[in-house]
Amino acid sequence: GAWARFISIEAPGTIVPVTPPAPPPAGPAKRLEAARTALSGASPVAVLAAGLIALGVVLGIAGLFLSYVGGASLASTAELLVPHLIYLAVWAASAVLILRGGARQRAGALLGTGLSVVTFGFYLADLGQVIAGGAHLMGAGLLLGLIGWLACAAGSVIALRLRPAAPPAMPQRHEIAPVVMLLLAGLGVAAAFVPSWDSFTLQSSAGATQTVTAGYAFANPAAVIAGNVAVMAGLIVVVAAAAVWRPVRFGAALLAGGIAAMAAQAISALVQVGQGVSPAQFGLTPAQATQAGLTISSGLTPAFWIYCVFLVALIASAAWMLLTPVPAAPGPLGPPAAGPPPTGAPRSEEHTSELQSHHD
Repeated sequence: GAWARFISIEAPGTIVPVTPPAPPPAGPAKRLEAARTALSGASPVAVLAAGLIALGVVLGIAGLFLSYVGGASLASTAELLVPHLIYLAVWAASAVLILRGGARQRAGALLGTGLSVVTFGFYLADLGQVIAGGAHLMGAGLLLGLIGWLACAAGSVIALRLRPAAPPAMPQRHEIAPVVMLLLAGLGVAAAFVPSWDSFTLQSSAGATQTVTAGYAFANPAAVIAGNVAVMAGLIVVVAAAAVWRPVRFGAALLAGGIAAMAAQAISALVQVGQGVSPAQFGLTPAQATQAGLTISSGLTPAFWIYCVFLVALIASAAWMLLTPVPAAPGPLGPPAAGPPPTGAPRSEEHTSELQSHHD
């Protein structure tokens, strides 16, 4: 009816589709202005959350170069430096996403939250070494790292509460198999985290060999074991929450934070193997090892490769969640609204009268 009234007033030949002009390519100045506009449009709570995460990242970077546990810094040990760099990079990415607003803000909050939940256990295990060995082992780097973790976790949770989450939902029939794969992969990663990963083969000049494994999660002081248990529990919680999170793509962001923490451990183990092994790890000086004709080679146990297989399955599950299309919202009930007639040809007076009579 409105369309019939409109074309009865306007000359039919003047009704033509309008094509918006193509925007000019954005140069560096335009991109900078767009970034400023996005930042100015962010809510104060989002700016606070991103600021806390940024503060935690800065404290974490400063802690890399100070004494961590027992006088050594993280920057001096490659296998310890690499995972912490990954943590800081993921937290920094979550802060940027939170400032972008909209769906990116939600994804950034979930990414930082998933990482914070799993890394809590790793920082607790590091603190457990100090608790078991004495306060003299506590370094300024560990203290800054703990404060930085607290700031990043607080910022992620604050950003997560900006928008209420959709209620959890049971997976639909076509989602059952991928969700089961997700849960099994998460349990597999948690279980394969426990056994020893490091394998050392000692061979003397006389031909005698001995293989020693290290890294068993429960062969530690009680405080360190508590941290390792917290890692496994945190991962299972993140995986279970991601499985029922809606929309599913946001569950993938939560899961990605947990995956980043666990993948960092696998990368750390590979870096450690590449560094070789020192006789000091077995209580020998290089001179004593040379005198005894002792050679030491390092490798990884089958448990590590099983861990990697489950980790790859977990990554595949996250990719499935990310690529799952968002279901369209149901439209209003009732007959579909009639669209306007084609604008390519003039409308006749007979057509106009037919529309008007239909309206009447």
